[in-house]
Amino acid sequence: MEKYDKESNNRYDLGKWIWVVAILGISLTSFHLYTAFVGSYGALIQGAIHLGSALALIYILYPINKRAKGKAGVPWYDALLSIAALFSCFYIVWHYERLVTDTVLFGFEPLDIIVSFLAIVLLLEATRRAVGMPIVIIAIAALLYGVYGNMAWLGVFSHSGFSWSNMTTQLMYSTEAIFGTPIQISSTFIYLFLFFGVLLVRTNIGQFFNDMAFRLTGRYTGGTAKAAVAASGLQGMVTGSSVANTVGSGSFTIPMMKRSGFRPEFSGAAEATASTGGQLMPPIMGAAAFIMAEYVGIPYNELIVYAIIPAILYFLGVFLGTHFEARKHGILGVPKSELPPVSSFAKRLDMILPLVTIIGLLLIGYTPTYAALWGIGAAFAISFLRSDTRLSLLGILQAMEQGARVALPVIAACASAGIIVGIVVFTGLGGTLANGIIQIAGGNFFLVLFLTMLACILLGMGLPTTANYVVTASVAAPAILAFDVPPIAAHMFVFYFGIVADITPPVCLAAYAGAGIARANPMRTGVMAFKVAIAAFIVPYVFVANPVLLLQDWTFATLIGPLLTAIIGMVAISATLMNYFIDKPSIIERFFLFAGGIMSVYPNDIFISLGGIAIIVVIGLIQYFRKKKQDQDPSPTTA
Repeated sequence: MEKYDKESNNRYDLGKWIWVVAILGISLTSFHLYTAFVGSYGALIQGAIHLGSALALIYILYPINKRAKGKAGVPWYDALLSIAALFSCFYIVWHYERLVTDTVLFGFEPLDIIVSFLAIVLLLEATRRAVGMPIVIIAIAALLYGVYGNMAWLGVFSHSGFSWSNMTTQLMYSTEAIFGTPIQISSTFIYLFLFFGVLLVRTNIGQFFNDMAFRLTGRYTGGTAKAAVAASGLQGMVTGSSVANTVGSGSFTIPMMKRSGFRPEFSGAAEATASTGGQLMPPIMGAAAFIMAEYVGIPYNELIVYAIIPAILYFLGVFLGTHFEARKHGILGVPKSELPPVSSFAKRLDMILPLVTIIGLLLIGYTPTYAALWGIGAAFAISFLRSDTRLSLLGILQAMEQGARVALPVIAACASAGIIVGIVVFTGLGGTLANGIIQIAGGNFFLVLFLTMLACILLGMGLPTTANYVVTASVAAPAILAFDVPPIAAHMFVFYFGIVADITPPVCLAAYAGAGIARANPMRTGVMAFKVAIAAFIVPYVFVANPVLLLQDWTFATLIGPLLTAIIGMVAISATLMNYFIDKPSIIERFFLFAGGIMSVYPNDIFISLGGIAIIVVIGLIQYFRKKKQDQDPSPTTA
């Protein structure tokens, strides 16, 4: 975790500071539970308490560098930075009335400007420690662009420019930047869902989902890999981190896949791909779906319904990859005697209630905050039914502290992403970039999609899910929206490609983490993850061209055609990349199989799609009769 996941680089020995962490962590979780129950404060006050407490904890928990990690206690300078971070955010709480009213007429005082500058510096350093350099570099570049954007050499990207004082106060004391939509959502219900995930792990309810996945898929061809994909997908939608989920569930699933005969690089790739895909799976989608609902302007309970078909297609693609890999190497399923018995599920069926509670409340129209609160309550209540899941008072307090620890990188990332969003809004950069992409593409829609895809993958490299989506939605989505594409389709497009950056070489952190556990070559594992996750690179193009797959203006008659052609095309393309269909294909067969797959998913032209399906059927028949003949011919014996 420490090697591949920046979020896990905590201090080893806190000494007496462990009590400070416990008090701050428990207080932060209590604050969110309280405001969820009685109602949140205004955006600036809620966000300031949320962010200030998180920054204070980050400076205590995350050392300045790796060398300082093993030293006991917390150095004086980090203690000072922790207090300064707490002060700089709580300054808003103490001076709230003046900051939102008097400053409109009289401007900001010198101390306001100093505090805003201090807060931004402390935020960026905390983000560097807890999340990593990529997002900090982008945020600093945005800040420099905000101040020095009036340079003539910037051409069409130039703007009038801001002074440092004007820019820092705008970023810190408005609800359009640091305390904009990302941190507002993080401070209301993302935190609650992360705490819900902690409770599932602490009460062993999460293990129930793993056992269920193994029971459902373990006995089929390549069963260990398919079970790992299902289990990791279920966990990944809650954790919100591709790397954390890869390491957490991969420590169990990857060795199991290797023992059953899968190659090390495939074992690591399958786990990384499924863990990454978990963030595309409703209802939680790595917490970014909450922000997407606000950006797109649709109710959250509608958005998670729209996201179902693309998520199913993604995981179908991953299952196809594991199936073809297993068939190629003759890897069978797990013996029935080694699978969890059905009787064990009957005894633990109540464990599914917390997730059912959340999904049910969301679908009938309750707010995510309300649904998360009841989901937490259900998980907490069910834990008391069994001795092995029951939480003691100490266990409850530890879970509350752990909830805060898990949320820290997400909070820092959302706040830093808010800087980028603020600059994009204040300078009009989003529209300028969109026009630039359209001009480079010569107005060609599919070339615009391709360039947007590259931009999203580049922006997404090394960024956590929520920050990843915020940045790509602000910078890349406007280019697609210029072509009168439904907003949900444009935002889902950038969301998908921002997420798959974690499994796209050369910077594929989830694949590298999987390779570390599998003891495989990292780059080969990354390339294999790309092959297994090929659906993630096809599905977004399909649903942008055919928004009916996002249930936009759909009927059964208009949905069934694009859905079937997409599935058939994915089968062919996955078989091509995994080098196995009904039999191992020749080079010529692979070429036509791939061409048939691309033709099948080609949008809005039924004749091209039917031609592609015909090619796939012909290749399948050729392989079927060839394999049948090989099976009938006796193999030559050796002396």
